[in-house]
Amino acid sequence: METYYAPKDLDRFSDMGRNRPELWAKFSDYYAAVFADGALSEREKSLIALAVAHAVQCPYCIDSYVQSCLKHGADLDQMTEAVHVANAIRGGASLAHGVQMRNVAEKLGM
Repeated sequence: METYYAPKDLDRFSDMGRNRPELWAKFSDYYAAVFADGALSEREKSLIALAVAHAVQCPYCIDSYVQSCLKHGADLDQMTEAVHVANAIRGGASLAHGVQMRNVAEKLGM
């Protein structure tokens, strides 16, 4: 079945460098530096990226960071917990916007 999201396209991201290779190189260098061991381990960064991937709802990122998490030693319990953290933050953000809704409604005298 043909869909907008094709898992095989995950391997085609570097195609974005075809017409502007200098921009792709800068992005690739930055990306590699961000995910290298530093104050946080590659495993911790992979778990953060997995949570963010769920928060921004990027299926390519989810696939990529499941693989990265497993490669760097994370287990399914840790990955599931990271997804729950993303869910809690997304839910909390909706509640924060709910406060704004209430402020507007109260201002309008409802």
